[in-house]
Amino acid sequence: MSGTFANDPEFAATIQKPRRTGFGLVNTLVCLGVIVLVILYLLPDLFPSEARQAACRAQCAYNLKQIALAMHNYASDHGAFPPACTVDASGRRLHSWRTLLLPYLEQKTLYESIDLSKPWDDPANAKALEARPTVYRCPSSSAPRDSTTYLANAAEGGCLIPGRPRRFAEISDPTGATILDIEADDGHAVPWMAPIDADESLILGLSQASKPNHPSGFNAGMVDGSVRFLKPTLPATVRRALISIAGGDNPRGDVY
Repeated sequence: MSGTFANDPEFAATIQKPRRTGFGLVNTLVCLGVIVLVILYLLPDLFPSEARQAACRAQCAYNLKQIALAMHNYASDHGAFPPACTVDASGRRLHSWRTLLLPYLEQKTLYESIDLSKPWDDPANAKALEARPTVYRCPSSSAPRDSTTYLANAAEGGCLIPGRPRRFAEISDPTGATILDIEADDGHAVPWMAPIDADESLILGLSQASKPNHPSGFNAGMVDGSVRFLKPTLPATVRRALISIAGGDNPRGDVY
């Protein structure tokens, strides 16, 4: 694998430039997804709860796929995945990767309204905090409206790094077996602009007892852009392998 994105044919094949004109396939799919969810919620007598839960899980997975696509498009432009968060000269955390991805999620106007030189929770950014993009919201979540349960894998040895971008060439594990971001339970929801993400203990602690937003597990976005549904009983050894970007610890696919 080459040291740059532009010269790496394997990585380049996964990249799609954002469509910046016209209605676009992304908008069409989002609208269709919203219509399906509205129907399922408004007609509960015609659709069993299992169907509504499946629709919410599918929409959640779609959100994570859109986030992964935005990550790759960001990397195509910048040569690396975004840092888990930006920091100032003293190391104080300022803004999350969620903010940095906004232009790649058709939220350029919102992005331009944010003062990146001031912390996410500065009064100057209060209005932006209230405008949480729907892509950061699992439809099954009951967390506060300005919160998200989508957290980056920012564990030590994980994918995103506070204050520093992560080059794709640094990831030596198979990209389909490395967690990029993960859906936590509502108890670990954070304000969507907050530079707070998942460490190893949080990912290892996700279980049925932590009340995942989906009855039988939780969604995780992988580095290759796929989304996997992880069981709450997934062994810690497998989770650690999925967290790590280092080679040689690829978990068996049949256990997740």
